[in-house]
Amino acid sequence: MSLRQIAQVFYDIGYIEKYGSGTIKIIELCKLHGIPLPDFKEVTVGFLVTFRKDIYTEDHLVRLGLNERQIKAVMYVKERGKVTNKEYREMTGLSDEGARIDLNELVEKGILLSKGKGRNAHYVLKRIGD
Repeated sequence: MSLRQIAQVFYDIGYIEKYGSGTIKIIELCKLHGIPLPDFKEVTVGFLVTFRKDIYTEDHLVRLGLNERQIKAVMYVKERGKVTNKEYREMTGLSDEGARIDLNELVEKGILLSKGKGRNAHYVLKRIGD
């Protein structure tokens, strides 16, 4: 019996609204409370939902395709609240342009947000809802 068939039985007896509607509610509630969105996976014996308190773990960042320098930057921002281009250059040895490319990629991937301009420019972690 498939999950959809099992869900139909639960729907028929009034235990659930419909197959998949709970995942939408879970996503909405995660967004509402500013927590990372869960991973949903259908497995042979059921349905797996993985919640994370913090999506900015090294394992998750590796899965996103970040390089070691970028992971180091995210960990730095987690610890200190922000990073500047200058701080990133000092920790990685990159040129100004190389640092800008790495940091802009983190912004494009939705991990960091760019704040301020000129000498006040810095990067912070993007939170749900930003």
